Amino acid sequence: MNWSSMFSATLVHLEITFFGVLIGCIIGLPLAVILIRRPKLSHGVFAVIDLIQTVPTLAMLTFIMLVFGLNDRTVIVTITLYSLFPIARNAYVGLSTVDTGILRAAKGIGMTKLQVFTKIRFPISMPMVLTGIRLAVVAALGITTTGVFIGAGGLGMLIWRGIQTRNTAMMLSGAIPSSLLAVIIEYLIGYFEKRITHYNK
Repeated sequence: MNWSSMFSATLVHLEITFFGVLIGCIIGLPLAVILIRRPKLSHGVFAVIDLIQTVPTLAMLTFIMLVFGLNDRTVIVTITLYSLFPIARNAYVGLSTVDTGILRAAKGIGMTKLQVFTKIRFPISMPMVLTGIRLAVVAALGITTTGVFIGAGGLGMLIWRGIQTRNTAMMLSGAIPSSLLAVIIEYLIGYFEKRITHYNK
């Protein structure tokens, strides 16, 4: 087992996943805030996001590849599109279900709309937001693995090379780290969710 190759592939895997989910957050979280203020738009917007979610991963990679080519950017854009579903929807649900009594009380003591959002609404909805991000990250790790089929790097490359050469050690050098990353990241984000939920109580 080539440890340097595995380490390099892991870094590339994390980089692709991170940027894909980060862009998903940059788009999805503000989108959820806008939809809270414009609820009539939510049905149409979420219908489009739901439709994106139904497209098979390899099909989506193929469509995006026609625009961005055979490289990591195709996987990053694909992850971003799939991330919108858990990130935007969970943020929207979290923000829209904050107790109206709490919001009225905050306004009653003189808080501005911005203060109500930053100090009350968003912190209370944070557990739901983190749940969406956790789901997006775990899904993104899997998408990054399949990105090998369109020329992307990462741990999927080691798995694919191992399959082609019937090299079990190489296959495991990609499969084991990718599985461990999903477990570890899910645990860490889940831990922060619990801490924040406990803090808010």
